[in-house]
Amino acid sequence: MKRLISVLTALSLVAAGCSASAEDEPVVVLASWTDGEETAFRQVLDAFTAETGIGYLYEGTRAVDQVLASDVQRGTPPDVAVLPNAGVLAKYRKSGDLLPLDEDLSAGVTRSFSSPWVTLQKIGTEQLYAVAVKADLKSLIWYDPARMTGIRPTTFAALREYSAGLTAAGGTPWCVGMGAPPTSGWPGTDWIEDILLHSAGPEKYWQWASGGLPWNSPEVKQAWLDWGSVLEPAAIRGGTAAALLTDFGDAGKPMFTDPPGCALEHQASFIMSRYQNFKRPDGTFPKPGTDFDFLSFPGRDVSEVAADLAGMFQDTPQARRLMEFLASEKAQRIWPSIPRANAFSANRKLGLDVYPDQVSRRVADTITSASALCFDASDLMPATMTGAFHRAVLEYLSNRDRLDILLKQLDDVRKSIQPGEWLEIPCGQ
Repeated sequence: MKRLISVLTALSLVAAGCSASAEDEPVVVLASWTDGEETAFRQVLDAFTAETGIGYLYEGTRAVDQVLASDVQRGTPPDVAVLPNAGVLAKYRKSGDLLPLDEDLSAGVTRSFSSPWVTLQKIGTEQLYAVAVKADLKSLIWYDPARMTGIRPTTFAALREYSAGLTAAGGTPWCVGMGAPPTSGWPGTDWIEDILLHSAGPEKYWQWASGGLPWNSPEVKQAWLDWGSVLEPAAIRGGTAAALLTDFGDAGKPMFTDPPGCALEHQASFIMSRYQNFKRPDGTFPKPGTDFDFLSFPGRDVSEVAADLAGMFQDTPQARRLMEFLASEKAQRIWPSIPRANAFSANRKLGLDVYPDQVSRRVADTITSASALCFDASDLMPATMTGAFHRAVLEYLSNRDRLDILLKQLDDVRKSIQPGEWLEIPCGQ
């Protein structure tokens, strides 16, 4: 009996201590960033702690969707989670696990971000639910300006002709890497999205992204065929098998070898960091503008963008303070200011002076002030659809003859999804 009383007394003291110090507890943050990206994001969190006195516990994992789902199911979600996918956040909004942000923060975001970015951060509702921590420009084709001579292709037909010419001359046009566990295949979805957006236009694109345009429609099928026509096996470094196995972050490295192993890469703006951290045999690193630059994806004057979005899963003072800080100009300036990090902000109050080179400034200017932009379609789709899309691009690269079967399978998935599960976030002007 004496032992039981002592145990109960100890437990009551622990409970009392937890209650007394609840407001002093650190904020728990989950995100997909590891390695160098984690180091950079921790600088943002360190600045938050310095400003507020609130500590943090950070977990970075490439399987962020799966970890978050498990935490939510157990009833132990993080205070704040940062996801690279608005469609996944929308699922938690509908279940009530993702919490809306207050009116003051919403007003601040409206002042600091352009209308399309505000719409994205509302996750398909009238309330603010997320903050764009980091943004990326997707519609880019990277190249070495010293090795690309003549007129830059401004139409898809011209791009295909340029690629075919390099192949015919014995070169290898395309650096391609589809590896990105557990979401391998997404670099291929970016290709399909860009081709469809720049050929069929924003209206058809967002109809497709929101589940209203069938996968076997003429516009969507043509996008797949166009992708296959420019990425013939002979045009890919190492062929199709190598593309399927190569990690997306390593695919562009052969552009900087002598002689180059490939000449072009279709990839988002974050790849600049990978390029600038690739150490060549002579000890130098590629420099933006000198060793690499980008072409805007050929076709219509519209850009595809993406973002890592922070959402609040615990309504605590610490979580609210962190969300407010992440949206602020001070926080948004930190990551882009880190040398060779090449992070970009959608906060238009930053100005371009925070970016260290002209290539980065062109990217940032497009993100914050483009005349027309659309959000990454696969990021807006329900998770079931996105996963099927990832798998389909891998299968298509392996066997181009299966396209009709793959498109039918994708459309079967589309039809199986309830209308309310789709996000309707149209392209913004």
